[in-house]
Amino acid sequence: MSNYTGGCLCGAIRYEIEGEPVRVGICHCDDCRKTGGASFTTNAFFSTENIKVVQGTPKSHDHQTDAGFTLTKEFCGDCGTPLFRSSNRGTGVKSVHIGTFDDVKDLRPSTEVYVKRALPFVHLMDETEHYEERIPQ
Repeated sequence: MSNYTGGCLCGAIRYEIEGEPVRVGICHCDDCRKTGGASFTTNAFFSTENIKVVQGTPKSHDHQTDAGFTLTKEFCGDCGTPLFRSSNRGTGVKSVHIGTFDDVKDLRPSTEVYVKRALPFVHLMDETEHYEERIPQ
């Protein structure tokens, strides 16, 4: 079983994660692009109980998605680094922005979602499963 550590750019927020991710995926949706400030985001999904914030307290922001559920985004209130994302769908899973890990070890994305919204200059990975929208439940 692996353990991961990470945190924000300024160091105010630190976290530890126990275990392996449920999955690792790339998202091309508008919300992820805006909150990540990039062409897409890469996220690792873990059981919520396996993620522990060990320093600082992230700020959060809730918003409605196009699919009709609420997403809670957690970030550093000092430097703005996006850290975690969870929904009210009751999945028991929280995503972690992979760029905040101290060491990603051998984590690799297996899926890409909202590929129909990928920016024209972004090339999809050959080794990932592609979904036009989110992964079907």
